[in-house]
Amino acid sequence: MLKNKNKYSLVLMAAIFATGFSGIVAEYLLSTLATYFLGDSIFQWTMIVSTMMFTMGLGSRLSKRFTKNLIAKFLFLEFVLSLVVSFAPIIVYTLSAYTEYLAVFIYLFSMIIGTLIGMEIPLVTRINGEYEELRTNISNVLEKDYYGSLLGGVFFAFIGIPFLGLSYTPFVLGIVNFSVAILVFLYLKHNLNKPQKLFYSSGGTLIILLLFTGVIYAEPIIEYGEQRKYQDKVIYSEQSKYQRIVMTQWKDDYWLYLNGNVQLSSIDEAMYHEPLVHPALTLHRNPKDVLVLGGGDGCALREILKHDAVKHITLVDLDPLMTSLGAEHPVLTKINEGAFDSPKVKVLNSDGFTYISNNSNFYDVIIVDLPDPRSVEISRLYSQEFYKIAYKHLRPNGIIISQAGSPYYATEAFKCILETMKSAGFNTIPLHNQVLSLGEWGWVFGAKMDKTINLKNKLQELSFDNTETEWLNKEAMSLITSFGKNFFPVETDSIRINKIHDPVLYRYYLDGNWEIY
Repeated sequence: MLKNKNKYSLVLMAAIFATGFSGIVAEYLLSTLATYFLGDSIFQWTMIVSTMMFTMGLGSRLSKRFTKNLIAKFLFLEFVLSLVVSFAPIIVYTLSAYTEYLAVFIYLFSMIIGTLIGMEIPLVTRINGEYEELRTNISNVLEKDYYGSLLGGVFFAFIGIPFLGLSYTPFVLGIVNFSVAILVFLYLKHNLNKPQKLFYSSGGTLIILLLFTGVIYAEPIIEYGEQRKYQDKVIYSEQSKYQRIVMTQWKDDYWLYLNGNVQLSSIDEAMYHEPLVHPALTLHRNPKDVLVLGGGDGCALREILKHDAVKHITLVDLDPLMTSLGAEHPVLTKINEGAFDSPKVKVLNSDGFTYISNNSNFYDVIIVDLPDPRSVEISRLYSQEFYKIAYKHLRPNGIIISQAGSPYYATEAFKCILETMKSAGFNTIPLHNQVLSLGEWGWVFGAKMDKTINLKNKLQELSFDNTETEWLNKEAMSLITSFGKNFFPVETDSIRINKIHDPVLYRYYLDGNWEIY
């Protein structure tokens, strides 16, 4: 009899371990989904985890209403949880094509999953109370739950997102929960009556079929949702460890999206990349060493390589999938003219802030071609600390230019980048241009030179007669360096400097005038 008790208790501990594993991964999955679709990673991760913890408390409270047939109720919860955690991301992806109110559904799923998990732990504790004394029971239940959480975190970080992505990681959770439910059913079915055994046997078979079908059709369903989301034909989509990369096609033109935000269009990308590159390299006169942070699509490289003075280009992009696409995908290699194949180019997959902080190299020009600062993580590369480090890595008269979002859609964020770069010691000037696919877009140009030098005059005097461009010329420099009056008045004195310990920029960005975009 004691042997059987130990065996039953071991099965229940496996169930708790699985609960801890799947619970933490479910929290991370929903937080990642919320960040992808809603933005503001710090807020979303905080609120999703907090919401799930709160509803776990509600679930625990509700579980006290269960007074009999505890094993049957536990099995039912596990079966439902297996389906919900497996199909929640697919449902969200599909709904993204039809509604803007995804936050409602993402947080609803977090509440449902949290409530179910919250019910499970007290139930298992009460069931296991028949096989272990209280002090051992409580200790073992909490111990296995915490151990499962650790394994879940390791799985999510090193296997789930990098290799399985948001398509298949949820089904791992579903299969883990379902497998434990089957294990409990097989070992403790003597506590069930005949109708209950029949119900869970047939229900288990149905869930196996649903999970198997979900695994097969997960990617097509997500692709369907994405295709409905984008106006044009999706020709490539992939979830990397860091972002969702999508390319679309309309006739002979292509668009690149990162996490649903357009990064470039083959129609007009020259109107973005030419101002990003040529004013800096032309003003410098002898830019031998160039550092590019971001720019994994290779278009900035293409423009830099038009300057014969350049001898070495170091491109640092966090996402190896993005740089691989830039170097190998036929659409991008056509757009960037095979820029990655140049012997002048060295590609490093690393965090830009970490790279520039830890190396001792010096550069003539630093080009920051990163996504908009819509999160705390990205805003580090628009911080005072970053610009001060960049200043040290630039040779005398060195130049830095950073994409800075829109001066009209995100006016405060644009001015924050300008003032932050200025606070690091640079002589600065804002630039802007009308990019058809992006709207009015801007850059902040900084020079490691005397602040009394009038950068606007120097830039307007530039000529690009010796550089092959599609749009940029001397006349254009007068346009991109001139702003007119402040259409959305923002007092410069009210703008705070973006610092790592005080990341105000991403809030400025998210609070922009995006409703007119």
